[in-house]
Amino acid sequence: MTTLNRRLLLTTGVASLAVLTGCAGPQIGDYANDRPTLDLRSYFNGTLDAYGVFTDRSGKVVKRFTVVMRCSWTGEDGVLDEDFSYSDGTTQKRIWRLKHLGNGRYTGTADDVIGTALGEARGNAFRWGYTLALPVDGKVWHVEFDDWMYLMNDRVMLNKASMSKFGIHLGEVTLSFVKR
Repeated sequence: MTTLNRRLLLTTGVASLAVLTGCAGPQIGDYANDRPTLDLRSYFNGTLDAYGVFTDRSGKVVKRFTVVMRCSWTGEDGVLDEDFSYSDGTTQKRIWRLKHLGNGRYTGTADDVIGTALGEARGNAFRWGYTLALPVDGKVWHVEFDDWMYLMNDRVMLNKASMSKFGIHLGEVTLSFVKR
């Protein structure tokens, strides 16, 4: 086997592995039979408290935060008014405007979200994908979020979001929501 053929075989093998690995992650349908059943319009209604951490790609906690969320729905349209308080003393506000499209599908917008977020609920899970304009060291990065939420009971939901840019894993946000 020539060197060129070996390189071609190796490149093809690596590319195939990358494609298969990309497809190997969980899908929202994997949770269709899990209970309790999550209805975002019911859970995100009223006031919630959230507690979270941001970890870098090595797993080190970089920042802790709390969030007070005031949530309401009018028909198929929802508002999640979030006030963040970070461990470094900074604060932030984000107001999500959600729309229920039926069949567990949702869209959302916020001032610091680029374009429209798309999400889908099945069973006890919700998967939400969006691009966030994230201020970092005086610059604004457009960071991709793959955001998963899991309803534990009528008051508690866990959330884990992976952050990436150009396909490179930057870190994760992990938080718990507690309904008042």
